[in-house]
Amino acid sequence: MRDKNYIVTMPDGSRWSVPVKVIAKNKAEYYADDFGGDLDESLRVTYKDFDYDDYEVKDWAQNNMNWEDVAEHAVQLDPPENVDYDEGWVNGEKEIK
Repeated sequence: MRDKNYIVTMPDGSRWSVPVKVIAKNKAEYYADDFGGDLDESLRVTYKDFDYDDYEVKDWAQNNMNWEDVAEHAVQLDPPENVDYDEGWVNGEKEIK
C-alpha cells in the first residue's frame, strides 16, 4: 500500500494522484496519542488497516482530510476537460442582473 496512490477526479474533470503514504501519515499523526505518542507504531497499524481494505484509505481521505492537506503532494494526471464555451453561450443558464 505504501507505493500506491489515491486518485481523485475533480468536478472539472481533472484527475489528481496523491501518495497513500501522505494519507497514512495524516491518520497516524492523528492517532499517535493512542500509541503513547509513538508515531512509528501508529503508522505501522495504519498501514496494516490500509493494506487490509482500500476502503480505509478512501474513508480517511474523504472524511478527515481537506485538499489543503494533500495539495503540495498532488500530481495532476489529466488536465481539466475542455470547456465548450459556444455550447455554454447557446444553451447555458442565463440571467440579467
